[in-house]
Amino acid sequence: MRPTGENISSGIGVFAAVVDTGSFTAAADLIGISPPGVSRAIARLEQRLKIRLFNRTTRSVSLTEEGRRFYERVMPHVIGMEAAAAMASGDAAAVRGNLRINLDPVTYGFLLGAPLSAFMDRYPALSLEFFSRDQLGDMVSEGFDIALRFGEPRSSGLVARKLLDTAVVTVASPAYLARHGHPQDPRELGKGRHKCLEFRDPVSGKPFQWEFHNKRRKQVVETNGRLTVNDPDALVHACVSGTGIAQMLMLAAAPLIREGRLVNLFPTWTDERFPLYAYLPSRHYVPAKARAFLDFVIALSNDEANGTRR
Repeated sequence: MRPTGENISSGIGVFAAVVDTGSFTAAADLIGISPPGVSRAIARLEQRLKIRLFNRTTRSVSLTEEGRRFYERVMPHVIGMEAAAAMASGDAAAVRGNLRINLDPVTYGFLLGAPLSAFMDRYPALSLEFFSRDQLGDMVSEGFDIALRFGEPRSSGLVARKLLDTAVVTVASPAYLARHGHPQDPRELGKGRHKCLEFRDPVSGKPFQWEFHNKRRKQVVETNGRLTVNDPDALVHACVSGTGIAQMLMLAAAPLIREGRLVNLFPTWTDERFPLYAYLPSRHYVPAKARAFLDFVIALSNDEANGTRR
């Protein structure tokens, strides 16, 4: 005898909650039943479908290949029902569960702070997991809902949306300039008179090349700095403390320049731009939680572009 639609839909709801939260216990908390109740619902659903949906250990739960295929097929319908419910009861009810976000290290600083706190206050049923990664990796197999990365996108099956362009600026602390003088031309940085801080490109494994752009004019300077880092916070800390001159994104440098802790050395050579992109696994059936977070980041990006973010 075929199961009723009610039994199927309730089992799929429990299944979606386990995938969303990453564990049977968290799913039980989310939907308000006991962990054994979640286990029984999943077991019944597996029996009806005649497939194993999850790999279970004492410490973790992960989708099987069959479970992932089932998830990809059934979730568009579940999301459609959630979207309809959200229209009736407000989006806060649909924006729930766990959102896994892949970030490059620079984006971390862009998101943290008061705006993120306000976003989380708006959606009390939503939990965020930030994963700082040097490279994008495989979003789908690693279970990420959304990724935010600086740099031009590479060819992939992901949906990439450009959020903003930020300038690349060359900065130093007032203390450094007091000791070593203020260079007047970018080419002075290649003559060994100044200490330059290098930042390692995670793709090539080599330090980024120092470029200076003024409209159509471009200068490339071989700096050959003695200190190389791969963490943006380390670069900022070393520069602010007076260790040397650095190139960084205006997104990170702007508040420090406003506070007088850094000086923009070449204001007329800041036409190089670095883009920020958001990545989604698909342009169709974007979950409400991912859409809400994307809208939040778009609003931040617009504030940054308009110079209204603080």
